[in-house]
Amino acid sequence: MQISVKHITAAEELAKAFDIRRKVFVVEQQVPENEEYDEFEATSRHFLALANGIPCGTARWRFTEKGIKMERFAVLPEFRGKQIGTALVAAVLNDINQHPESKGKVRYLHAQVGAMPLYAKFGFQQEGEMFSECDIWHYKMSLLPNHNEAN
Repeated sequence: MQISVKHITAAEELAKAFDIRRKVFVVEQQVPENEEYDEFEATSRHFLALANGIPCGTARWRFTEKGIKMERFAVLPEFRGKQIGTALVAAVLNDINQHPESKGKVRYLHAQVGAMPLYAKFGFQQEGEMFSECDIWHYKMSLLPNHNEAN
């Protein structure tokens, strides 16, 4: 299987990413639609994962007052266990590392408990207590500055 991840630059690609998020979060995980799509859509950098040319995963990242938040990682059920999530995390981190304003900023995310091992492979560490977002258990995970940054 050929996996690629691309930075979304066209409206039709963003529509595919939103459709993946709807299927994973709204339908499968029962997240209210008004919670899934937010005011940060226009200011985030979105990504689309493709397996043999088929859209199958998505993610985004954005700057916050706490650093750089990676979020909305979603892979369609039929593509799970095929390294799509790994490719998405790697591509997002690479894109962040290339951004001139990312130096020295903490990369963090709110990881669903089941996805924590994926993020841990990249050096993310659990912080604090478990918490619920949209009735799904999460931990905050952070990657310290300079860890995995491009030189």
